[in-house]
This record gives sequence, structure tokens and C-alpha cells, in this order.
Amino acid sequence: MNNNIDHSSHVPLHIQVENYLREMIEEKEYKDGKMLPSEQEFSRMFGVSRNTFRAAMERLVRDELVVRKKGVGSFVNKERISTTLSKWESFSDEMNQKGIKFQLITKKITWEKVFGKLAEELSVADGTKVCKLERVTGIGGEPVVVSISYFHPRTGIKETEEFNGKLYEILEGTYSCVPQVSNEEISAIQCDKPLSVKLNYETSLPVLVRKRKVLGIGEKLLELNYAYYRADKFVYTIQIKKE
Repeated sequence: MNNNIDHSSHVPLHIQVENYLREMIEEKEYKDGKMLPSEQEFSRMFGVSRNTFRAAMERLVRDELVVRKKGVGSFVNKERISTTLSKWESFSDEMNQKGIKFQLITKKITWEKVFGKLAEELSVADGTKVCKLERVTGIGGEPVVVSISYFHPRTGIKETEEFNGKLYEILEGTYSCVPQVSNEEISAIQCDKPLSVKLNYETSLPVLVRKRKVLGIGEKLLELNYAYYRADKFVYTIQIKKE
């Protein structure tokens, strides 16, 4: 990790410092909540003013990567990741904005016939064959989310599709399916055996379930997604503004 700050760069100093700090808090010695060096130490290390350092640190606090304890110091936040329901964006984009590096651990694409409640949720007849995309993502090789997507036949997804890239960019760019609305529900269940294996998680512990229906033009269903999150890693926040 390079701690050199280029004072002649077009990139603002506070952004350079922020990028360094984001790399630093990913280091093993800091990931478990270790206290960060003081403002004075950092300013001396980087050769920048305290105001520059504070601007960088404020962004990390805002993204909940760092916690400040008055009279004590700043610590890497080892608490659960906060994810919101206040705006439309893919999960990976949301985590990237928080500086959290998610990795795709496994990906499985199958074509399955759906029946009963699943067919009803997709608004298709029993026995309809649909594309199913299952992904397990994690941090540092540790699985934390299992995402299962079922795509309505109207998307026109081909059986040769490998989903290499961002899902909604593929839907829009390749299949002209423009996601416009995301209807979501949050619930909690007890982890079952299959999820326990995929998430490396105890069956006695709770799992957060995020059900998402992605609608396109004319509010036509494009995707039904179930995402299962380890409850020890995630917390949801909802922002409501008075009109």
C-alpha cells in the first residue's frame, strides 16, 4: 500500500487521502475494529493539513466505515454493513459506493420449470420454463449473500447468456429491458441447511430475506429476486422524508 500523496496531481488531496484510508482499513490488522492513528499522526504522515484529512475522514464516517468515539479516537467499524431502501441501484453499486469490495464466489445459471407460488409470483402458468441465476457473494472469500433471480420469459434471455457483467446493464443493453421500478419486501427467517452450507452459517441463526420485484416499462415484471443475507453482517436502514 502506497502512502505517497502527489501534491501536483489533478486529483484533490482529500480524495487521495480518502483512497489511502479505504485501502488501509481493509488491512487485516484494522478490519477487526482497531483504532486508527490520530489526526495529528496522519497529517504528518501525508504532509497535508488537518482540514484535508478531516474532509477525507468525514466521507468514511458518512459511509459507516469508520466510527468516531469522542475523547478516544477513530475506529474501523466492525459492525454490520448498512444498506438502504431509499433509492434504486444494484446491490454491488451500493456496496462499491461504501468502499466495500464484494467478490463473486459462485455463479450458477439454470433453466427450470416453475410451479405453484413461484409461478404465481412470476405471473406465469405452471410448468413455464424460466432462467434462474444464483450467485453467492462475499468479502475476503467469506460468503455473506446468496442471491437468486428468476427472469420472466418476456425478457428474452437466451440460454447461452452467461451474465458476465452488471445484471441490469445486461438486461438493458442486450435485451432492451429497462428496469424502472423495484418493489421490495424485507423479512427474517431461520437459516435452513442449504443456506447454511452456502453462507457458512449456523442453522440456528436468523437470515435477512430481501424479496425484490423489478418492473420495466408498463410495470411489467422482469425479475423476481430473493437475496439472503447473514444477519450478523447486515442491517437495513430506511429513510422516510415528510412531504
